[in-house]
Amino acid sequence: MMQGAAPRPRLSFGAQIAPGERVLPQEVAVALSFNGTTQAVMMATPDHLADFAYGFALTEGLARPDEIESLDVVETERGLDVQLWVNIAAEARLKARRRVMAGPVGCGLCGIDSLEQALRDLTPVPHGAFRLTPAQVMAGVAALPGQQALHDATRAAHCAAFWDGARVVVAREDVGRHNALDKLAGALVSGRMGNIAHPTNGAVILTSRVSIDLVQKVAALGAPALVAVSSPTADAVDLAEHLGLTLIAQARPDRFEVFTHSDRIISEAQNVR
Repeated sequence: MMQGAAPRPRLSFGAQIAPGERVLPQEVAVALSFNGTTQAVMMATPDHLADFAYGFALTEGLARPDEIESLDVVETERGLDVQLWVNIAAEARLKARRRVMAGPVGCGLCGIDSLEQALRDLTPVPHGAFRLTPAQVMAGVAALPGQQALHDATRAAHCAAFWDGARVVVAREDVGRHNALDKLAGALVSGRMGNIAHPTNGAVILTSRVSIDLVQKVAALGAPALVAVSSPTADAVDLAEHLGLTLIAQARPDRFEVFTHSDRIISEAQNVR
């Protein structure tokens, strides 16, 4: 059985009643502790937890990868505690911006102390050289199903992938869409997988709708483009425009819609040059 999934018995009702079992994703309490203090508790799929911690620390503005000195996953009676030890600079930042999260996987802003934390200022994404042709956008979406082993087994998991225009560099899954994105971010920036890709040289592809907090996380990662198979909220579009992020949604293998910074989408002839 794959990590993060477990079988459960069930009765199937249709033309007849049939007993059997179905593989389902696991959902456990995962605490993220920094220097001995719990900063967040999320319900998450219990795999790639080091990636999750590195990505959460980065996308929430708590600590950069180079500020994390050690990481350990401790199993407790009620869940898992991912314990990070960070340097003095990050510890000071944590004290200045306290955040305690305890909520369902569908909520990305549960437990935030203030409006300032929910709508924090972020540096706009640099307008570098990365561009995509329409064919590359659609190819990235078409490649996504091959990266969703947990979803294929359970039909109950989100996926976040990093597409460099030619291939899916890395992908992560979770029952929570925010968690999947944080796991992807951690895989890209932690260095645990080597220098697989720089975040500025690709697009994040998501299987979920796009909300403000997901736009914030992609911008914090530094990726110039976000591609989603579902729709964004109106305010997520406004934020993506402000942060210099190319937001593509309703993406399919044969079509997509661009909401912001469409200049990163170029013709096939321009790509050849």
